Amino acid sequence: MRLADLPTPSLVLDRSRLMRNVARMRARAKELGVTLRPHMKTAKSVDVAKAVHGGATGPITVSTLAEAEHFAKAGFSDMLYAVAIAPAKLDRAAALMRAAPALKILTDDVEAAKAIAERGKTLGVRFNAVVEIETGGARAGVDPTSPELAAIAATLGRAGMLAGVMAHAGHSYGCDGIAEIEEVAEAERAGVVAAAGFLRTKGHAFDLVSVGSTPTALHARHLQGVTEMRPGNFVFFDLFQHGLGMCGAEDIAVGVLASVIGHHRARNHLLLDAGALALSKDTGANRRIESVGYGLIRDPGAASPREDLAVLDVHQEHGILSARRGLDAIDPLPFADWPIGRRVLVMPNHVCMTSAMYTQYHVVDGGDEVVAVWDRVNGW
Repeated sequence: MRLADLPTPSLVLDRSRLMRNVARMRARAKELGVTLRPHMKTAKSVDVAKAVHGGATGPITVSTLAEAEHFAKAGFSDMLYAVAIAPAKLDRAAALMRAAPALKILTDDVEAAKAIAERGKTLGVRFNAVVEIETGGARAGVDPTSPELAAIAATLGRAGMLAGVMAHAGHSYGCDGIAEIEEVAEAERAGVVAAAGFLRTKGHAFDLVSVGSTPTALHARHLQGVTEMRPGNFVFFDLFQHGLGMCGAEDIAVGVLASVIGHHRARNHLLLDAGALALSKDTGANRRIESVGYGLIRDPGAASPREDLAVLDVHQEHGILSARRGLDAIDPLPFADWPIGRRVLVMPNHVCMTSAMYTQYHVVDGGDEVVAVWDRVNGW
């Protein structure tokens, strides 16, 4: 099977690019002296997780219990569910621990910690609870040396359920330049290490001290005091990461295969059969790269995107492809070069969002032959 045989839109993964990205991050983890616990919220794929771990199972991060259940069936037992758990999900997590006893759950709240301890006692399950630490992202987490942190840890510690601390510097995506990312990475590291030290002075013993994000993993000066890192986007990269300077365009491993379905010469644009649902409506990459729109395009087999065209607008099932200078560009598009049915790969702004609508990857290896089909898991 070749790309020309696939229905459009389809999600295409270049395995050779994936493996280069994986090798880079594995080398980085080794350099920093920490365990690599990849965040699978981007790929949501057993095959990708095994690629990161050299064909085997290994520690991973997940964003939903549906992911955790999917990976547990494939033999992954050491997972960090990196979203604060709602008490109503504790029974489901307990059931999951029969297959994945090293499942770790997350909280940053005293009342939630009480629910974890009490429900665990009722069920006869010793949950592995990790406390999220705030290090500048202003989304979730508790201050590294706050009374609230001490209270959460005490509640979990009395139940024998305190497994560690973690932080996520998601705000690294908003940095301007490598120097600022380095500062955010150090704040992330220092904050979570301070939290671990503070809790240990209170008599708590645990091993896990975890940080994560692709930019901070790539640009942390060091990770002294940290045991693991949890980058996720690095397996595929995207235009946002490219604009941030984390990768080259030739490293972006996933694209949406789309077909030309219309010529509109009076409006100087082409129509694609990939719109808002197929590409997502995330336009974040435009902050870093001029006139990206909803995605740049490359021809299958080409290393980098075209400089002249972008998907400048989307409707539910339509993408409007036109000159990157804008829909009102004076020079007419070369419509004869874009016959109805011609196929292109749309490189995503934010690959996590773009991939979310698909159930599988059609895998190529630097060419147009589909060498494998890898399943994804969606839902919660």
